[in-house]
Amino acid sequence: MIRLAVRVARADAEVALAELLALAPNGVEEVDCGELVEFAVYGVPGELPALPDLRAAAGDAVVEVETTEIGDDWVDGWKRFHAPVLVADRLHVRPPWTEPLGRAGVDEIVIDPAQAFGTGSHATTRMCLELLVEIEPAGSLADLGCGSGVLAIAAAKLGWSPVRAVDLELAALEAARANVAANAVSVDVARADLRRQAPPVAGTVAANLLRPLLLELPPRMATAPPRTLVAGGLLRSEADEVADAFATVGLAESGRRESGDWAALLLERSRR
Repeated sequence: MIRLAVRVARADAEVALAELLALAPNGVEEVDCGELVEFAVYGVPGELPALPDLRAAAGDAVVEVETTEIGDDWVDGWKRFHAPVLVADRLHVRPPWTEPLGRAGVDEIVIDPAQAFGTGSHATTRMCLELLVEIEPAGSLADLGCGSGVLAIAAAKLGWSPVRAVDLELAALEAARANVAANAVSVDVARADLRRQAPPVAGTVAANLLRPLLLELPPRMATAPPRTLVAGGLLRSEADEVADAFATVGLAESGRRESGDWAALLLERSRR
């Protein structure tokens, strides 16, 4: 078994991922590496994308391409990598092969990491979940760039309704729909291009995205800003800039989480 990994500049990660998924439509593994993002696919020789095609797809964003031979125990090792996460003693996010926590007051969220679109274990997702737990659920919620759907599923479990999850990538939408069904919650999953379309209007918005896309959102929600917005996917050094951008549409920072190099923001509509 071969692991083929492509590391790209973080600022170009979303565009590179869209191109790479055309070569690997079943999804890729995503690993955050600080200023870089690594996308990896697994397969036997002859099944993986050709290196020239891979480099052409990712374009100038490519920093490094690496192939690694994986041992026979790679499946068990991969499963050990995806450990359950307990968030604020309220949400237990776990892969399907682990047992429920079985604790009163804790909602179980089952996310299949085979889809490779976020399981809740990364710091940015975990911090977004922590901030969601702090908010009193009220009315609608939109999860922008939903990936696996973990934030939308958590919102539905916590009491928001209706909940809508949007993403551009077809593989992400497929993963989100499968996870929504596995968790037996009501979430409308739809395709949307947040670079060209206005985001869905909702009382609460969760946006675990990268800095460039987050900075594009405020002008598009100026006419109908949410009451509350959770913004993740940020490096610590980017948090102030993003908070200032949302302040222009009346959303003031009311909370912040930091873990390692990462940050997440809680923004609320200013009372006037």
